[in-house]
Amino acid sequence: MIAFIIRRLMQGIIVMIVVALIGFCMFRFVGDPVAQMVGQDTSLQDRAELREKLGLNDPIPVQFARFVSNTVQGKFGISFRLGRPVNELIIERFPATMELAGVAALFALIVGIPMGVYTGLYPKRATSNLFMTFSLIGISLPTFLTGLWLINALTVDVQIFPSSGRGDVIDFGFWNTGLLTWTGLSSIVLPSVTLGMFQLTLVMRLVRSEMLEVLRTDFIKFARARGLADRSIHFSHALRNTLVPVITIIGLQMGSLIAFAIITETVFAWPGMGQLFLQAIQFADIPVMSTYLILVAFLFVVINLAVDLLYYSIDPRLRLDRPGGGGH
Repeated sequence: MIAFIIRRLMQGIIVMIVVALIGFCMFRFVGDPVAQMVGQDTSLQDRAELREKLGLNDPIPVQFARFVSNTVQGKFGISFRLGRPVNELIIERFPATMELAGVAALFALIVGIPMGVYTGLYPKRATSNLFMTFSLIGISLPTFLTGLWLINALTVDVQIFPSSGRGDVIDFGFWNTGLLTWTGLSSIVLPSVTLGMFQLTLVMRLVRSEMLEVLRTDFIKFARARGLADRSIHFSHALRNTLVPVITIIGLQMGSLIAFAIITETVFAWPGMGQLFLQAIQFADIPVMSTYLILVAFLFVVINLAVDLLYYSIDPRLRLDRPGGGGH
């Protein structure tokens, strides 16, 4: 177990070093930071002094080492566009994105797993065909189109949910949440459904495929031969074995929800990190762009490590692969 964790940590460190190098190259070669920070009337001497102050005249290996050191210490520089520390901007926007991704993942699981189980148990029913058609539409439609359709249907026509913003929030130290207020809950419905729709269809199709496969295995036939009730066979045996590969997919998709919430946050004017990143691209705000890249990579590494550990504890075949694992 310890060797497994060490291997995964080493792989995560390598990934973070590569991402840090990409972030550094973005900071170093995508535009001139000095030109972004000063006006057109700034003299050449003032520009040279600022360049020296920022350490841009140092050798590239020295700059990269300083960039990695600052990243490890949580120092990400100053936003060119807003003139504020990037740390503060990320801390302000981080809770909104995490709540949106969390609610979207919960929505995908709560709706997707029952639909997948039903279509797996009763693949020839008309309801199952309807669910499969729905999943095909959900997996094919672009996210922004789904969001615009929901806004038109549930905000413009019926006026049930707000179309933009996060609603009222409550502060708990650095964390602010809208899940404890009515306006916050109503505001997160449409963006979370939009963001989770693709994940829902993915979960449903995966669970259905796994259910069909598990129901054909010998141990299910043996359970039927023993006279076990269908409910026990379907949920105590088949579903439990079906959910093992689903864990990996859900973990990886959680990282994708965080990374690709940009479009959803833009459509619904959701004040999260994705919207901040998009604004940074428009204004070439390189410190924000590189910080977002590193943070998303770090979240992917942490989530993948957690999924690997969970999968390792559930699947005994992985434990048999370790040295001496097949011994008694």
